[in-house]
Amino acid sequence: MELIAALADICKTSDQPIIAIDGPAGAGKTTLAATLSLALAQDFTITVIHMDDLYAGWEDALGTALTESLTWITRSHKAGKELIYSPFNWSQNDFDPPRHCASTSLLILEGVGSSQVAVEEFLATSIWIDLDPIIGFQRVIERDGDHISESMKGWLDQQRQHFASDRTKERSEFILST
Repeated sequence: MELIAALADICKTSDQPIIAIDGPAGAGKTTLAATLSLALAQDFTITVIHMDDLYAGWEDALGTALTESLTWITRSHKAGKELIYSPFNWSQNDFDPPRHCASTSLLILEGVGSSQVAVEEFLATSIWIDLDPIIGFQRVIERDGDHISESMKGWLDQQRQHFASDRTKERSEFILST
């Protein structure tokens, strides 16, 4: 696959590389992160962090707290330090105890807001997965259930505003479509 070869080349020329995979909910970011992690594992030790673990619930998921967490995580990775963060527990609507991730040679961030401009300087590259947000909404509801449909409607507005103000797609180096 040409994308994997290109990403491997980019990562080999970067110290402690970070790949961010962004795009609307339901686009396939988690699937791509898993695929890349498997494909690049022969050349790198890899940590994958999902934005779902960093959001502070539905209301202000793409706010200052996410930016602060991402900035800390990316700086720590670039410095070769252990990554420590408290993942959000969606069923309890609160953060779990801290998770410790040993330093690895490659960090993959995946999820809405993973490639925000605040951490762009730390990224080796960024990938945008293009998808109509309505199709993404339908995929998420099929995957996670009708009980989140009202929250997802609010999420669509949050992600639209974030992508417009952050110019996420326009700043991405790779654009894929599903």
